[in-house]
Amino acid sequence: MVYHMKTTIDLPDELMIAAKKVAAESRLTLREIFERGLRREIGQARSGRRAERPRPIRWVTVPGGLPPGLDVSDREKMHDWLSGRR
Repeated sequence: MVYHMKTTIDLPDELMIAAKKVAAESRLTLREIFERGLRREIGQARSGRRAERPRPIRWVTVPGGLPPGLDVSDREKMHDWLSGRR
């Protein structure tokens, strides 16, 4: 019997958009895309090869910087600010 675990993960928007494009172009489900990527990473880790480091996130802001009160260094505070619970 095969068991499957459901989970929730937070991904950057641009990564999710790219994954959806690859899935559509390859006629695969997002689940298959994620599963293949995880299996590849786990296989490289087990074989002693290091995976390529992801590129750092580049912040793009409007002139004047971040809005007052938005603290992007603290995930909980950022979510509170975004949902209006400042």
